[in-house]
Amino acid sequence: MEREKILAEAISPVATELRLLDAGDLISLLRMECYGNLSDLVSSAAELYFHPGTVNFGAGGEYNLEWSGLPHVVLDLEIKPKGVSVYARLTLADTQAGIEIDHIAFQDPSDDPDRNTAFLETSLREARFVKSHPPMALAS
Repeated sequence: MEREKILAEAISPVATELRLLDAGDLISLLRMECYGNLSDLVSSAAELYFHPGTVNFGAGGEYNLEWSGLPHVVLDLEIKPKGVSVYARLTLADTQAGIEIDHIAFQDPSDDPDRNTAFLETSLREARFVKSHPPMALAS
């Protein structure tokens, strides 16, 4: 939970940028498996806040578009600040976004999970161009 909170705070501006896109366009790109286009959109949103190659579109995504509700889009992300790789799913919805971590791999893991968590936070902070931003509420 703590790592998801750290990741959510770090990538909240990227989620905000992606939420500016039309949900129908994102759903169309997922449905038609236009992963190169999705990769470009994620990279464009991330390049405003992170060093190149830090936040990337992953292996795919999914969406929910029902008559009775609002759409939401889930994008697989690979977040790779120095020394760690995080594989996560970013959910974009009408008024909020959320992140769920699938896997974290540390290049030189510590035996102490708290040290690994602190390393993740430091690594994400060092990968950013902008050191502070107004936070958007991301659910973890």
